[in-house]
Amino acid sequence: MATPAPAPVKPVETTLPVTTPTHRPPATIALPTGFQIGDVPVDVTSVGTPPPSLGPLAAFVGNWSGNGFNTIFRPDSLTSPTKLPIPVTPPAGTTNDNILELNLTTENLSFSKSLGAVPNRGTGSQLDVFLNGVPYLQAINDVTIPGKTTGIHLEPGLWVIVAPTTDPAEGQTLARMASIPHGTTIDAQGTSTTISGPPTIPAVDITPFVIGTSTKVPFPSQTATNKDTLRIPQDLTPFIAAGSITQAILTDPNTVLRNHISGQKITATTAISVSTNPNPPVFGGGTDNIGFLDANAKSIQMTATFWIETVEQTILVPVFKPGQPPLLIKGEAGAGLPSPVFSVTPPTEITTPRSITVTHTQIQYSQVVMLNFKGLTWPHCSVATLLPDDHIVVPPSAWA
Repeated sequence: MATPAPAPVKPVETTLPVTTPTHRPPATIALPTGFQIGDVPVDVTSVGTPPPSLGPLAAFVGNWSGNGFNTIFRPDSLTSPTKLPIPVTPPAGTTNDNILELNLTTENLSFSKSLGAVPNRGTGSQLDVFLNGVPYLQAINDVTIPGKTTGIHLEPGLWVIVAPTTDPAEGQTLARMASIPHGTTIDAQGTSTTISGPPTIPAVDITPFVIGTSTKVPFPSQTATNKDTLRIPQDLTPFIAAGSITQAILTDPNTVLRNHISGQKITATTAISVSTNPNPPVFGGGTDNIGFLDANAKSIQMTATFWIETVEQTILVPVFKPGQPPLLIKGEAGAGLPSPVFSVTPPTEITTPRSITVTHTQIQYSQVVMLNFKGLTWPHCSVATLLPDDHIVVPPSAWA
């Protein structure tokens, strides 16, 4: 079946004063001035090795923000039980041992400049390999309760690109290394692909299953209309009415991502897929946990896909005279997303409003962490769509 064409995007004319802030304060990360990893010189005649290309990671630059959704089944201890507004009595012979937490989220993601040429030494016939990468800092807030913001995640990490190797026999790969505040570190490796047009975002299922099997064990908390259930929030009635947490979203959290781009024209997509337990021939990666997590809620695997998308739209440029400061024009926002802001400096005078076609980059991701406790594996899913915080400078080619 052919993919239906996206609805036409109406030109948007919204000029802003140059000093008007348009985004949330960003999370920030920066390397020391002049710092860049490289090959230690052997003698005064040695020649430095140029940094390898960042490939798809070149899009990871600057500060980004946006909105998302998070789901996590978390253990509920009999000694320190979570007090819910509506008490839930467990069936005879059982205990309340888990709670499904749902979070509407806002997110800030900051990238530093690239690391340079990171030397990894080969042995035997394997040549030395130089990596390149981008440090990042991710900060996520819960905004489920209107007017209340609570930090729920902070993640420093690195994205790196690895050149092809003979030992192991792998083509170019990418890896994400991260530290999670609860006491887990991850090293996830994978590959990237680029296509024309929008991404195909698959479904994701948060239903727990028996460890080591495919036997699923659904819980009442996964039914959106249930109120007297082990879930935060328990009553989803206002969220269902608003469309922010629905049964479709509980069944498949990636619905949030598809909703965000439903009215957009995406002309190209690069997908980066990584896992701590990737399929051969890529086989690097893993997770590690502090002792408390090993005993109570062990993270055993993380998989994630990041979609780097080129979004095209039309904006309306108002009257302009050379010498004026750049025009700041709000673009069309995706459903539930902040608006991109374009910095427009027409090369000539604009005597009547004129429509031009512009593009910007957008990042979407879907991540699933598998947690083991109480004999089950519990999928923990996080999704978000992010836009650049910085004004998007319209290039001269837009006026051709």
